[in-house]
Amino acid sequence: MSSTQHAAERHNAARALIRRGAHAALATTLAGRAYASLVAVACDHDAGPLLLLSDLAQHTQNLAADPQVSLLFDGTREFPDPLAGPRLTVLGRAERCDDPHALARFTARHPSAAGYAGFADFHLYRVAIERGHLVAGFGRIHWVEGADLRFASDSAALREAEIEIVAHMNADHADAVALFGERLLRRPGAGWRMTGIDPEGIDLRREAEIGRLDFDMPALGPATARQALIELTRRARGTPLASENLKYL
Repeated sequence: MSSTQHAAERHNAARALIRRGAHAALATTLAGRAYASLVAVACDHDAGPLLLLSDLAQHTQNLAADPQVSLLFDGTREFPDPLAGPRLTVLGRAERCDDPHALARFTARHPSAAGYAGFADFHLYRVAIERGHLVAGFGRIHWVEGADLRFASDSAALREAEIEIVAHMNADHADAVALFGERLLRRPGAGWRMTGIDPEGIDLRREAEIGRLDFDMPALGPATARQALIELTRRARGTPLASENLKYL
């Protein structure tokens, strides 16, 4: 494998940690000292982290004085020794974001947030990534530049169609979504719903559980997303599946 391929694998692994995260440690600056807190996170289609913060929270007050932040995404839950598992520290700046689609992605990932997302003292922030420090395991440590952490290809068409795709999957293909959770995530039980789709995969949720399934190839628009969903369904069912059998869009 070439050095370019190795670098691409690192970038994908780092971005996957952001996409899979539901919570992260947030570090802000308080009177010249580091202040750490726990926050709920989502991300936009390019993997830019999204935070819904109360104006009354200490970390939000810290941001008003200094927007520089650090976020720690922890992917070590499945490891007996957490220090052998992957984690990513993101450095960047938190900026107010008034994009309704970004807010919809956040509340889809965190349904309980829908109850207060419209309050006057809650605002959405997007972290403009500058660098990332990836620890993929013992001795596998790399700095990743911000441009390499963001998904760079234009996926505006998929972003525009996301709400319709997710609603259609949950309403008309709930059986396939259930199989995604049971067979691909290997978490049996009812109640799985699709909460989001982006160029690199889909997000699922069942009560407090979240799950992530990655596509084999990026999907930049509705047509390629449809094919990616068909392939996930084929894998979940374990049988060949003709594309005409599923009308995703």
